[in-house]
Amino acid sequence: MTHFFVIGIPDSINYIKENLELMQIIRSFRCFSGGKRHHELLKELLPEDAEWIEIKTPLDEVFKQYDYYEYVVVFASGDPFFYGFGSTILKKRPNADIAVFPAFNSLQDLSHRLQLSYEDMHMVSLTGRPWHELDRALIENKEKIGILTDHVHTPAAIAMRLLKYNFTHYKMCIGQHLGNPEKEVVSCDLALSEVEEHPIDSLNCVILKRMYNDVNYRPLGIPDKMFEHLDGRERMITKAPIRVLDMSMLMLPMCNHFWDIGFCTGSVSIEAKRQFPHLHIHAFEKRKECWKLMEANSSRLGTPGIDVHICDFLEEDVSDLPAPDAVFIGGHGGKLKEIMQKVARYLAPDGLVVFNSVSEESKMLFEESALEAGLELADSLDVSIGDYNPICIMKAVKEAK
Repeated sequence: MTHFFVIGIPDSINYIKENLELMQIIRSFRCFSGGKRHHELLKELLPEDAEWIEIKTPLDEVFKQYDYYEYVVVFASGDPFFYGFGSTILKKRPNADIAVFPAFNSLQDLSHRLQLSYEDMHMVSLTGRPWHELDRALIENKEKIGILTDHVHTPAAIAMRLLKYNFTHYKMCIGQHLGNPEKEVVSCDLALSEVEEHPIDSLNCVILKRMYNDVNYRPLGIPDKMFEHLDGRERMITKAPIRVLDMSMLMLPMCNHFWDIGFCTGSVSIEAKRQFPHLHIHAFEKRKECWKLMEANSSRLGTPGIDVHICDFLEEDVSDLPAPDAVFIGGHGGKLKEIMQKVARYLAPDGLVVFNSVSEESKMLFEESALEAGLELADSLDVSIGDYNPICIMKAVKEAK
C-alpha cells in the first residue's frame, strides 16, 4: 500500500524552506507529485534522483504510477482537503495512509488580507466545474461568496455573468499570487464593470461582497407583467397563481433534475429556478424565437443556469441528460401521447409529470397518454382565475419497480 505525504503550499518556495519538518520529508523520499506549476516552483528543493509524477488527466493513470512506490510526497495548493487533491486521494484510494500538512487555502489568505471574517462565507469552486453552484449562491442572495477560479471562470467572466443577470449589488475582491511576496496583488471592492479593466494573472481567487439587500428579491409567483411575452400576447404564459400551484404539484424541493417542455416565455423554468436554485433545469422549445424570450426574461429576472434546448423534443437526443425527477409539459403541438411515451422512458423512478389541461378533451388526452405510457394518475386540481378558462392541473407518476 502506498503511503502519502500531502503538503499544502502557497505560491512561494519560502514556505517550504522555512519549515524544517517539510524539508526533512523532502530529503527523505524519492517520489514526488503535483501539478506542472508545483514542479516549477519546487524543483530546486528536490533530491537529484527525484522522480516526479505530474498530476493531470486521466487521474487513473496517475494513481497507477503511485502504486509502484511505497511513499509518495504530493504537493497541493493551500489546504489539500478544501476542493483539493487530498480529497481526490481518498476517493481513489479510500484506505490510503495519508499524512497531511495543510497551508491556508487561497480564500482564507484573501480574507486575511482584507481583514474579512469568513465563517459565514459561502465557498464555491469553479475550478474545472460548471457555473451551477455560483448561480445557486447568487439566486440565494448570499452575503459573501468565495470563489476558486480557473482559466475559463476568470474574474472577468464572473463579473460579466453577474452583470448579464443583474446581480449588480455585488462588488468583487481579487487576490493574485497570494503568499508570494514578489507577485501578490490584492484588489478590493471593485465594481463589476471595472473588473475587465484590471490586468489579472491566471493564479487568483475571488470574493464577492453583497453591498445591499434587495427586499423585493424573490417574490413567490413572479408577476406576469415582468415577463417579455411571445409576440406581445399576454395570454401566452402560465399565469403566476397557476405557476405557484404547478410548483407545488411538481414537488420540486424533493427534485434535482427538472425538464420544462414547451417553455415559450420561460416562466415556469424561471419561477422554478428562482424558488429552488439547487435544481438542474433543461428547458425545451420548438419555436426559435423563444430562445430570445428566455434570454431576455432570465437576464431580467436574475435567473442564470437554465439549459435551453431549441428543438423538437421528440427528435432531440436526451440520452446523455440525467434522468428527470419532474417534468412539466407546457406545450405539446398535438403530440402529447408521443411526448408522454418519450418522457416515461427517461423519467426517474418515482418521477412525475405535470400538465395544465384547459378543456375536457385535453384532460382525457392526458389521462389516456399517461396510462398508455405506463404511468399512474395522481390527484388533479381544478382552478379558476378571473375571466380565464378553468384549468385542471394534472399529475402522473412513474412508480418505482
